[in-house]
Amino acid sequence: MDIGTKVALAVGAALVVLVIIYAASNLASGGRGSSGSQAGAYAYQVGNPGPNQPAPALALASTTGGRFNLASQHGHSVLLYFQEGVGCEPCWSQIKDVVPAWSKFRALGIDKMVVITGDSLDALKQKVADEGISVPVLSDPGLAVSKSYAANRYGMMGASADGHTFIVVGKAGTILWRADYGGSPNYTMYVPVPNLLADIRKGLHGHAT
Repeated sequence: MDIGTKVALAVGAALVVLVIIYAASNLASGGRGSSGSQAGAYAYQVGNPGPNQPAPALALASTTGGRFNLASQHGHSVLLYFQEGVGCEPCWSQIKDVVPAWSKFRALGIDKMVVITGDSLDALKQKVADEGISVPVLSDPGLAVSKSYAANRYGMMGASADGHTFIVVGKAGTILWRADYGGSPNYTMYVPVPNLLADIRKGLHGHAT
């Protein structure tokens, strides 16, 4: 076997090893860009109002019919998810990935989730039908509620749309945890569910829901 052949075989073997290492690393991280269940892997800011502050009033038309009123949820813990809207496909993937893992959110003491965005109710009804989403999606035209939560300060669209904000409101109507993932410089529009759960778990530590 000549030297050239030996070198080629050695390089090929090294490439195979690198591919195996990469595949193993990606599998261990959960795939889809996930960093496993590590808290803090996806940077976020914490806007105002934040933890230990009363949640602002929220009463909006829902894709499931009628209006969702946060005040009526006293005694229940609610995850609010403010997102960019119909044109943000990763935002809808986020919802579809959270739903199958909901038992893990419930284990953290969270009873339900609602999604808030600035699109019209008609547009949202069409979108949830297309995506097969049954979670209540609330229409906030003009972003009045979003602005009261400052959720429109952390996204790629400036103040004209929400970013990618999660807020846990406890049973007494107090904010227990908040993460604004959508801000500069990363403008994150999707957080792998294991990482989201890890961030919530860490943030809720010591808080009663």
